[in-house]
Amino acid sequence: CVAFLWFFLGMEKVVVCPYKRPNALYRLICFPWAGGGTSQLAQWGKLFSSSVEVSSVRLPGRESRHKEPFAKDMATVVNEITSALLKELQEKPFAFFGHSFGSYISFAVALHLKEKYGLEPFHLFLSGAHAPHSEAFLPIKTVSISDTKDEDVLKYIEILGGTPSELLQNEDVKEHLILTFREDLRVLQTLSFEKAERNIPFSCDITCFNGSEDKSHDVEAWHDLTSGDISFYELPGGHFYLLEPSNEIFLTKHITKCIENAGL
Repeated sequence: CVAFLWFFLGMEKVVVCPYKRPNALYRLICFPWAGGGTSQLAQWGKLFSSSVEVSSVRLPGRESRHKEPFAKDMATVVNEITSALLKELQEKPFAFFGHSFGSYISFAVALHLKEKYGLEPFHLFLSGAHAPHSEAFLPIKTVSISDTKDEDVLKYIEILGGTPSELLQNEDVKEHLILTFREDLRVLQTLSFEKAERNIPFSCDITCFNGSEDKSHDVEAWHDLTSGDISFYELPGGHFYLLEPSNEIFLTKHITKCIENAGL
């Protein structure tokens, strides 16, 4: 009983599911962007039919975990998420959705699940991200975080969008957002993935989404990573196109269609 309680509390801390559907046929696990929490993607639960239960991953250093130290590297993040989710993912078919930084975490978790447990999402939905072995990803790995001034980080966050301007007027919120963004970027820089010759890690289908006004991402290279089908969609807007209600409706409807057509 104590062990179960510990597991449950660990799960609730790391994985947020405000719209629980114990009878759902499928699980969709969402992974938020750098500096982000669970508030937006966890709310997707109410947009899906009763056959899909939606959860969002919460990393240390934010929301109810704001007093915890930030994760130091991608391996720590992957291990914690895997520990919290493993039992659930063994019970039902599951898909992942990640945006930007979240795409890379979802990829790393999926890779770990496949290599260590022989488990694989039946669909990876990736948004606003390069394939992790592409040359376009290299500049992210080499930017010097410690040399970047706070105002430059803030300017970048403002350019990306997605953060209400009134929040950025609050000094404490702004300071914490800059810190969280830096720490998430530090984690991202520790993602190491070398595409081995003739080794295709996944067999699941992959769908890539991008904002039409966002910088272009090397999504073609995702082809190298699965033997499944791959498709690409460009939706109107910038890096945070997915926060537009019309795009949110398109995404949730399209993801639902993919899940229901998976024939599981």
